[in-house]
Amino acid sequence: MKPLISGAHVIIYSQDAEADRKFFKDVLGLDSVDSGGGWLIFALPPSEVAIHPTDEEERHEFYLLCEDIDATAKELERKGVHLKRPFDEARWGRVTELTLPGGGRIGLYQPKHPLAHAKTEARTTAKS
Repeated sequence: MKPLISGAHVIIYSQDAEADRKFFKDVLGLDSVDSGGGWLIFALPPSEVAIHPTDEEERHEFYLLCEDIDATAKELERKGVHLKRPFDEARWGRVTELTLPGGGRIGLYQPKHPLAHAKTEARTTAKS
């Protein structure tokens, strides 16, 4: 059965959107399209979403995934990105956060769990 959802669109609100767009383009090297007037929308690598229970006010988080957090952090820091150290060692992965030029923070982690998008990629490959 074909999934109902074809992708996801994440919005990051920023005090300096232009600086954060430059960061995603130049530092992270993500491809983008101009949706008009210089409004860049960035392609993301394969993604996944998790639903966590809470008794508190609902909130949403955004994490970038990496295969080797030490190597990724070293390269980001070489490019002037501030990362929280030491990394947190969670049951589900090694975790940190990085500060965007606009002042916002997003998560970065090296998962210790199987990746959901690996299952989707395998299903897509099997159909080819």
